[in-house]
Amino acid sequence: MAINYLQKILNARVYDVAIESPLDEAITLSRRLSNRVLLKREDQQPVFSFKLRGAYNKMAQLSVAQRAKGVIAASAGNHAQGVALAAQRLSCQSTIVMPVTTPHIKISAVEARGAAVVLHGDSYSDAYAHAQRLQKASGAVFVHPYDDPDVIAGQGTIGMEILRQCQGPIDAIFVAVGGGGLISGIGAYVKHVRPEIRVIGVQPSDSDAMTRSLAAGRRLTLAHVGLFADGVAVKQVGRETFRLARQHVDEMITVPTDATCAAIKDVFEDTRSILEPAGALSVAGVKAWCERHRARDRTFIAIAGGANMNFDRLRFVAERAELGEAREAVFAVTIPERPGSFREFCGLLGDRNVTEFNYRYADPKVAHLFVGVEVADRRATADLLASFHRHRIEAYDLSDNEMAKLHVRHLVGGHAPEAENEILYRFEFPERPGALMRFLDSMSTGWNISLFHYRNHGADYGRVLVGMQVPPSAKVDFRKFLGRLGYDYVDESMNPAYQMFLGR
Repeated sequence: MAINYLQKILNARVYDVAIESPLDEAITLSRRLSNRVLLKREDQQPVFSFKLRGAYNKMAQLSVAQRAKGVIAASAGNHAQGVALAAQRLSCQSTIVMPVTTPHIKISAVEARGAAVVLHGDSYSDAYAHAQRLQKASGAVFVHPYDDPDVIAGQGTIGMEILRQCQGPIDAIFVAVGGGGLISGIGAYVKHVRPEIRVIGVQPSDSDAMTRSLAAGRRLTLAHVGLFADGVAVKQVGRETFRLARQHVDEMITVPTDATCAAIKDVFEDTRSILEPAGALSVAGVKAWCERHRARDRTFIAIAGGANMNFDRLRFVAERAELGEAREAVFAVTIPERPGSFREFCGLLGDRNVTEFNYRYADPKVAHLFVGVEVADRRATADLLASFHRHRIEAYDLSDNEMAKLHVRHLVGGHAPEAENEILYRFEFPERPGALMRFLDSMSTGWNISLFHYRNHGADYGRVLVGMQVPPSAKVDFRKFLGRLGYDYVDESMNPAYQMFLGR
């Protein structure tokens, strides 16, 4: 018997626990994309995610006898909070099986609502298999996070709200996809009421089970899934969600991690709210789609699905956001190892803002630099690389090199046995465009720079670690140089970290 999803969505019980979330325009992002982008703010729900809609609608349909047996669920976090809240409101016991990779903030939130948490496996699929075993042993009711008609209908109320809140033209709705419950529910409603609106799914490029399955015409199982966007880290989509997606989803798009980080920053700049990676996927999808199709003057809606972000992840997000926006380029550069060559190279950068410099003396003939530079777009990166090559400087663009961005940039350095008479100083100077170049201009070209590390931390002061080869006979001149420089400095030559890892 065919399921009437329009009827199920219209009669879904979600507002005992959920709010009708706002539909807010992302003004800054809209201006930059030359399109109108509206955010459906599901991050403002009581559990900071849309997942409570489906969980509560499913559990509200259970009989008294079923609730008495308790409920069990498997979840990467947000569905777990929805089940825990629903169980609390409906006065029934709940057990949640979560992957061991689940952010602590989500585990704590689930436990705070009285649910028993069991950690098992590295992904949702692992947790799901374990929850199934526990369900058979206990007789509790399993509440699926996406492959259940009542859960799908609960999530579909978001589509109902969008069409009520935005009466004008809508070109497309972008939806993050893990197992497919959200896009199935939204698609089932929107395509029945406003079939001209495109429904576009967005997945991480390393967790794209729905994208691959739709392309293949059958459900595929991924061997591995990326864990950055843990809320959509699903190895296989549901049977019912796949069936509905084939009917109602117009297109799938995948985005890399850096693009998701950039989308988190975009939403923060417009709303001062911080979405979790899965919650920002739809925004990354809008941006990628606009760039691919050169879209202008259209109206797009992105589901801001959740805001359960681990605070510690913000370090990674901030670092990768500029790369995802193509506003930072990372290069590996080789220059002659002689006094003045470092400054000459910096002169080629012009007035561009340097985001990072890593250098350690290693060879008497050539020097290898790891350089980060603020750029306007990918074309500017290509132009800068071409400029290096015109000046006969060997250089490589590492902006899309995952190993370089994740590991190598933090590992540049080591001992330098041939760096005689090296001293190490840490400097602070006011951070403004051109400040690094002025710092280099102040230094004597007679002293060879043997170590250099600089990171733009977005603060008011720049911080530089510099190793220089200053012979004993020049120590007096060096102290005069420090006085003329006028910057705060600390002599780190006897620092044990330097002695152990960087010194001769």
